[in-house]
Amino acid sequence: MRGEPSCPRCGGRVRPPGLFADFWQCAEHGRIHPMQPLIPPGVESLGVVVDRSEVPVWMPWPLPVGWLLTGAAYAGDDRSGGRATAVACSGPGPLGGMGELVLVAEELGIGLGARYAGLDGLDPGPGLSADGPPDAKVLAAGHPTPLWHVKNAPPDRAVFAGEASGLWLWAIVWPEQSGFLMYDELVLTDLRDVGAEVDLVPCGALTPRLLTRP
Repeated sequence: MRGEPSCPRCGGRVRPPGLFADFWQCAEHGRIHPMQPLIPPGVESLGVVVDRSEVPVWMPWPLPVGWLLTGAAYAGDDRSGGRATAVACSGPGPLGGMGELVLVAEELGIGLGARYAGLDGLDPGPGLSADGPPDAKVLAAGHPTPLWHVKNAPPDRAVFAGEASGLWLWAIVWPEQSGFLMYDELVLTDLRDVGAEVDLVPCGALTPRLLTRP
């Protein structure tokens, strides 16, 4: 992959394991699982994420009509495998115009979902109230999965979060009004289970959403 690993929380430079530490470090956030460099969407880049991931690689599959894969990434290294994944798609929004969706699966303590959601910290924080009924539901690997609207996210996006397979599942949608996409019981597939069909995923240009720092 081109480029250098970065911090999944802030996108900053990281220090690799060395003589005094056997883990990756960010000057601001300490010990981290490094975000691996991005390459343009395609069978190769998606295959790397799928093959190396230890957590689900969620994507709407089949993709809605007119939607394209616009990026895939993971946080982890050769020793740990992928501990967080992000998949970006774009296509016609439910209310017109173009919409963008980033789905993140991650273990606790990674912070990748919070970064794309525009939040400080490692999780949704006080903006997520799971005491009431869910605001949206998706079908993740065949399992009904409730998601709640994260109310302290920036106003330019709609953020939903919940739990699937014992891990955080984030859905971040731009612009905010395209969040209506999440009310249609989106069907998510773990691309690790798709097999050779991964080669059929239609791809577009790499989205800057995966490169954005908080």
